[in-house]
Amino acid sequence: MTTQLLSLDGLRISFAMFLLAGLLILSGQANANEADSEKRVSVTTQNTRVQRDDGIAGNTSENEFAALRATGERDKSTWSSAQSKASTQALQAPNVDFWFYSADVVLFNDHDQDGYYHGVDLLFDVDTYFTFAEVYAVVYLSLDGGPWNEYAATDNFTIFGSSSDDDYVVVTELLSGYPTGSYDILIELFDAYDDSFLAYFGPEDTSELAFLPLEDADRDVAAGPDIIVVNHHGGGSLGWLFILALGLTALRKLHVSRCA
Repeated sequence: MTTQLLSLDGLRISFAMFLLAGLLILSGQANANEADSEKRVSVTTQNTRVQRDDGIAGNTSENEFAALRATGERDKSTWSSAQSKASTQALQAPNVDFWFYSADVVLFNDHDQDGYYHGVDLLFDVDTYFTFAEVYAVVYLSLDGGPWNEYAATDNFTIFGSSSDDDYVVVTELLSGYPTGSYDILIELFDAYDDSFLAYFGPEDTSELAFLPLEDADRDVAAGPDIIVVNHHGGGSLGWLFILALGLTALRKLHVSRCA
């Protein structure tokens, strides 16, 4: 009878161990899914270069986007959030009356001094054969050659022929949702009147928009005192490891006491 009870206790302990291990695996999967679904948040200030040089404050907005897509092809048909307004044919055939003359990027804010920044100061100059035209731009980031992800869109602004005084500036601070890595930038230009696609400018057109070392502000944290985090978002993998250890210890004590 004693042998039978001990065998039953062993089965119960084995079942409990499998149950706790399963909970641990599910917890790890939940944490992975949480990381994959991390929202992207940024703050963007936009203005013309002339206005900024004159000290005129630009328009600032906080933007939230879906989680960063890091795998897949750079499909032109998925570049723009405005593609429902412009036909696929238009996206594949830029308007020859509009073109980008240049683009320049200055990175800023590297608090932990690891060579990766969370601030992007983008300036670009668009020209046209027309005397003037009202346009807007949508700007994208691509992580390690992956799909394009919109991160900013401008207000309507006016360009004047081939003037160099109509440069536009988009300054963005990446707050969360952007893993540390090498990013490319793509700029799309649209007609403000009918949303038709006009032109694009990307890493294949200038090295200024390629291989930019970026990360979000959450990851750009200066080194400080070591902090041990026990609980995160209601219990992460470390929390489940702690629970598993306590459970196994209690079961072992129970088994030993019954054997005695």
